[in-house]
Amino acid sequence: MLTSSDSALIATNSLDALVLDPKPPETRQRLLRFPLGSHDSALLPLAQITEILRIDIADILTVPETPHCVLGICNWRGDMLWLIDLNDLVSSTPLFELELGVTAVMVIVVQINGQAVGLGLPQVHDIEFHNLERLQPTAPGLFSPQLQPFVLGTLPGVVGAVLNLAAIAQCPLWQETMGGAP
Repeated sequence: MLTSSDSALIATNSLDALVLDPKPPETRQRLLRFPLGSHDSALLPLAQITEILRIDIADILTVPETPHCVLGICNWRGDMLWLIDLNDLVSSTPLFELELGVTAVMVIVVQINGQAVGLGLPQVHDIEFHNLERLQPTAPGLFSPQLQPFVLGTLPGVVGAVLNLAAIAQCPLWQETMGGAP
């Protein structure tokens, strides 16, 4: 039979087992997963994203004599926001050919050289946690030649590419369309 002092000793020992070592600092980052083309997906670090919003097609003003990957412009917080069809930019199926009857697009707003730019997509998926320190260069032939320049790398065991926002910013189409900006 246990005495009250024995019970206290057992309770104390049980609590000692519950004390955990301090948690190591979090090395994973949040990345947004979104579809790219009809069968692939890509990731973009959430820290590089200003906002995610839905824009009705009727609110997009097309701009004549721009590359086909430029959806147009729209009003965003009182400023002009250039919208890019990310699928079309990487030579995948253009956004409006993926789904007939599209009435709105999801837009990932990012800052490129100090200017807000919207990356238009049919939808966004989930936010995932990954350790970008494990990022590896892509193997030749893993992605299409049109997508490859925009890929930062891949993560072991993770489907999809981590996109390189700086490479998207340096795309020659931007130099033609906006005179060197964004």
